[in-house]
Amino acid sequence: SHALSTNLTMTPTLLRLGCRPTQALHLSGYSLKSSVSICRSRTSKSLVSCAQISRCATRTSSTRTLATLPSTSLWKSNQTSNYSITDCRWSSTSASSNEPKIDYLSLPHSSPEVQNLIEHHARKPQTSASLQTLMKTGRGEFLHKLSKHNQGGGFASVTSRPEDESEATPLVLVQVASFLRRELPIRLAHRIHDLSRVSYLQDMKSVQQVKDLYTTSFLEILSVDKHPPTREGSEAWEEQFAKILENIYERHSSVLVQMARGAFELRAAIRKGALLGVDDDGCDEGQKTSSDKELQVGRDAVEFELMESTHAFLDRFYISRIGIRVLIGQYLSLRQPPVENYVGIICSKTSPYEIVKRAIDDAAFMCTRKYGDAPEVIITGRLDMTFPYVPTHLHYIMLELLKNSMRATVEYHGVDADYPPIKVVIADGSDNEDVIIKVSDEGGGIPRSNMKRIWSYLFTTADPEIQEGMVAFNENVDHSIDSPLAGLGYGLPISRSYARYFGGDLSIMSMEGYGTDCFVYLTRLGNTREPLPI
Repeated sequence: SHALSTNLTMTPTLLRLGCRPTQALHLSGYSLKSSVSICRSRTSKSLVSCAQISRCATRTSSTRTLATLPSTSLWKSNQTSNYSITDCRWSSTSASSNEPKIDYLSLPHSSPEVQNLIEHHARKPQTSASLQTLMKTGRGEFLHKLSKHNQGGGFASVTSRPEDESEATPLVLVQVASFLRRELPIRLAHRIHDLSRVSYLQDMKSVQQVKDLYTTSFLEILSVDKHPPTREGSEAWEEQFAKILENIYERHSSVLVQMARGAFELRAAIRKGALLGVDDDGCDEGQKTSSDKELQVGRDAVEFELMESTHAFLDRFYISRIGIRVLIGQYLSLRQPPVENYVGIICSKTSPYEIVKRAIDDAAFMCTRKYGDAPEVIITGRLDMTFPYVPTHLHYIMLELLKNSMRATVEYHGVDADYPPIKVVIADGSDNEDVIIKVSDEGGGIPRSNMKRIWSYLFTTADPEIQEGMVAFNENVDHSIDSPLAGLGYGLPISRSYARYFGGDLSIMSMEGYGTDCFVYLTRLGNTREPLPI
């Protein structure tokens, strides 16, 4: 950091920032009451080479302490080729700041202070990550960036990587925690903002509870100091932050079921006629008379699965939720004792064959428990290949597809029949960009009119009474063989979200009267960034 012996408000002082715009200016412990002008480097087209801090007689500002200002987010060009500060990150722990720190956790969620804080973070862009980035960070390959961005915090000499790549060092944990402290409030604010504006669904009680849950987590994370105070205090800071994220991770495990309940409440409200003027696109129909609307709601029972705006929201919500849980889950796993071939929740040698086998066992157990028998599953193709992936994600996808195939096969051919086998093919080549898994069954297929609906939330063949009982059951797990989501119709759209999260996809082709083929595409390189929703 730059030690200044002169009074900034008395004498102009020239500070060397270097020619790289990613470097940071540290003035910790000093008050800034003056204008700042930035000059271009004569030898480089880089953003900043030096900063001149001089006294400004005509413009003054309240005394604050400047702390770690990344130039890339602070300097904005004007017509005179100078630069001005557009956004300041002030230290919340500075002793020289006279402004009291607001305890947002003690304020109601509807208070202007909390709402303004949410709006402020919702305007910030989210930072996407790839599978490779998560693995490299967990291995300590980006520790050199910690030294660059924390020159004033005692990390300048940090360049070493952990000897065991599966074990995260305390500095790796501090680096990951610092990123999450900055990123998670932004992601949560985006979802809170979205939950407040989704048509019709925002009025459902369960959805309001989810919004309150997200707001509480948002404020809890902001209650932690943005950066560790010193290198000596970094581990205590990281441990405090980890405890908060552990509670958030556990508390949010029921969100999927809560949102399912909220969507079910909306569907029930529509069918009971509680909501009027909703067409199949989720839009108002002001041209219709009141009697026409009542007739439409009462007789046609507007199909929830065709409300495109609601489903677009749910897609955004769930892909974002997957991202939040991956980031927190990766961080918490890095804090656990190392496991061979794992970096956090990512396995560097994920075997599709082994995961498919486990999914077959789980699906057969579920099918046998319900029908007394289960079809045989035959696996062919590349049984020896491995690639980096999150095994729990792939298991969820394969369990859903195999479960659906087994149920369709048994119901189409009848109990105690001689079932045709379900076939799973694993395809991969050295030049392939994807690992592809195909699941084929002879379960009678899906009518073409229903192909769009299979990707709609709450589209299911389960009886309404069974469905209602499932959403009334609050299970604090995301997915398992006993998950209440089994009959909620969430399986396929959530599976597609899991596949798309790391750049893959899920597609289904069906032949009515014969069977269905499902294709799972998974990227081999893991360099695709998260598809973060706005």
